[in-house]
Amino acid sequence: MADTGVMSQLKLPLLLEPAVVGPLILSDCNQVAATALATWPATDPRGDERVLALAGPAGAGKSRLAAAWAERVGAVAAHGAEVALIDPLELEGRPLLIDRAAEAEDESLFHLINLAQSGGGALLLVCRTEPRLWETRLPDLRSRLDALRVLRIEAPDDHVLAAVLRARLAERHMAFPSEVISYLVRRIERSPEAAAEIAARLDALDRPPTRAAAREALRALGRPALTAWSSCQSTSPGTPGDRCERNCCREAGT
Repeated sequence: MADTGVMSQLKLPLLLEPAVVGPLILSDCNQVAATALATWPATDPRGDERVLALAGPAGAGKSRLAAAWAERVGAVAAHGAEVALIDPLELEGRPLLIDRAAEAEDESLFHLINLAQSGGGALLLVCRTEPRLWETRLPDLRSRLDALRVLRIEAPDDHVLAAVLRARLAERHMAFPSEVISYLVRRIERSPEAAAEIAARLDALDRPPTRAAAREALRALGRPALTAWSSCQSTSPGTPGDRCERNCCREAGT
């Protein structure tokens, strides 16, 4: 984390609004975090956790989940590098979302955490790595980051990725059979960006919605069908296809 400013720099109130997002697609990869955020922060006057971290890999949907929370509670939204522009007094008692929170300047973040914990607001930190792994030269901030509760969100699983792919195809007025969707999900990177990329390639091909079209789109992106083994979730060692319950390895050569 950068340490480039002091509290005297925090003079401008932040007036960003959270992004509007569509319906969230819930599955095992994000259900625990989504359930926790659905009721956080509680209104119990006896006190509730006022600072949480939402951590997970790129493309896992952290920002979308956090934006849904921000919209529900009316939070101010900022990116980490922008916290040095925030006047903490303008946020007293208000919920705040900081995306890319690891980029936040140390002293500003320290004061915002203190404000949330003492002023009745709430602070959600969105990040790829857990706060306990962040670098900081402020011992007091170090202790606060180490003590934070972390909600984990994982890379999109098959259910979420299939839904995202269907949505990206629908935006292009395309629909593919479920078996072709499953075929593609097993062979693309596990991210919304990859789903959008393969949808664009399929649209450019202008072919019937078949597995043959899916194979051609994958090849055009430099991802031949045989790369399916790299995403196989079989826990059994050995040759591809050994006791693979998803059949993705056996299908890779088809």
